[in-house]
Amino acid sequence: MDEIEVPPFFLCPISLEMMKDPVTVPTGITYERESIERWIFSGKNKTCPVTKQVLSDPEDLTPNHTLRRLIQSWCTLNASHGIERFPTPKPPVNKAQILKLLNSAKSPQKQMNCLRELKSIGSASEANKRCIESAGAVDFLASLVSFKTNASALEEVPCDDAFEFTSPGNEALRVLYNLRPSEASLKSLSNSGFTDSLLRVMQRGDYESRAYAVFLMKSILEVAEYPLLTNLKPEFFIEIIQLLHDQISSKASKASLQLLINAIPWARNQAKAVEAGAVPVLVDLLVDSPEKRISEMILVVLDLLCHCAEGRAELLKHGAGLAVVSKKILRVSRVGSEMAMRILLSVSKYSASPSVVEEMLQLGVVAKLCLVLQLDAGNKAKEKAREILKLHARAWKDSSCLPLTLRSSYPS
Repeated sequence: MDEIEVPPFFLCPISLEMMKDPVTVPTGITYERESIERWIFSGKNKTCPVTKQVLSDPEDLTPNHTLRRLIQSWCTLNASHGIERFPTPKPPVNKAQILKLLNSAKSPQKQMNCLRELKSIGSASEANKRCIESAGAVDFLASLVSFKTNASALEEVPCDDAFEFTSPGNEALRVLYNLRPSEASLKSLSNSGFTDSLLRVMQRGDYESRAYAVFLMKSILEVAEYPLLTNLKPEFFIEIIQLLHDQISSKASKASLQLLINAIPWARNQAKAVEAGAVPVLVDLLVDSPEKRISEMILVVLDLLCHCAEGRAELLKHGAGLAVVSKKILRVSRVGSEMAMRILLSVSKYSASPSVVEEMLQLGVVAKLCLVLQLDAGNKAKEKAREILKLHARAWKDSSCLPLTLRSSYPS
């Protein structure tokens, strides 16, 4: 088949993909609706990508019917080359339609129908998601996500296959996550105590619901105010650690690790995380973790936990603690190496009993530190390696456990 040349004015200026629903912004430039909405809503941009002018009303998108008909005619003319004519796009939903839909959800059956419609409408465009949110759907969805709903036996609902054998609470959780609420809505949820509902889902829900709960919890805590972050319940850390232990999915593990990173800079939260069993679970994950990003995040969390004596004690108590941290140096990334060096420095400074110093030598930790000085591991990692080696030079420098090839790199 001959190559088909697509007229340049049929392509979206942002993504260079075929326009199907062209809309014009107030500056007079026409874009594909999906692309410009992604630019405005997902990227939080308030300017026209081409002219760079500030858009007075970013949501003022006027359908370009003339260009759409021209594109559809071109598709029809090139049908013999396999070009399909796309249907006329549906107009964006309006607030009145969403309010009517929400008001109709009185019974569990109607709630499921409402959730199905919200999911379909929201998946159509970013503008629809924002319209759903502005109509108050976030509060409606949050009200359905409760322990009572999730703890009940799953009920069979006679609707589409995708919605069979589920409960309104579980489905509301999915719809709420896919809605990607704005920062204002997330703050409102945090102030209303919605995190307690998410915690109950994490305690009692199935794997999928627990994953959605942790995704939403991560989004809420990223915009939460200081009092909420510093007063997290011990149960929060227990459930996050359990989710990491269960390894539901890579995405859920990353969200859980990010939650810990956001929560444990404060000493009181470090203690709660250690008491919840964070250190042994993280070390076990680090032993088996094949993914660079997850390894980096685990090392960041372990570094934070090693700021407290309890965290360092748990690391040393684990049979593979020091060994696996040392092993990750030079094997993950520069960030990973730096985090691992920070952990070893904390242990060397504050928890280095004679037995620990000897264990570091026997496990090859000292040899790895000397290797760091020889290789391009980054200045920060080298500074920490040099500091650790100097701290215990008397015990390590002339040891027979240290290879002769590395003794020359031992700092004086």
